[in-house]
Amino acid sequence: MNRPSRFEGPKKATNVSLSADLVEEAKRLGINVSEACQGGLAAEVKKLRAAAWQEENRAAIESWNAYTREHGLPLAKYRLF
Repeated sequence: MNRPSRFEGPKKATNVSLSADLVEEAKRLGINVSEACQGGLAAEVKKLRAAAWQEENRAAIESWNAYTREHGLPLAKYRLF
């Protein structure tokens, strides 16, 4: 199930410079250029936010990884396999 994107609100007109050949090919193929740009930009924002989150939380992640390497998973005894 796809979650609604937080970027699905009102649209804002903007100028974007794209290769003329690419735009013509997209039109020929029936691609909605605005939607394709929106999707690509949203994917890039998501990727960079995830990278920033990982960097901001690097110390905690490394600490947890070190703990589990030394002690194992806290609830491992309850696993069925």
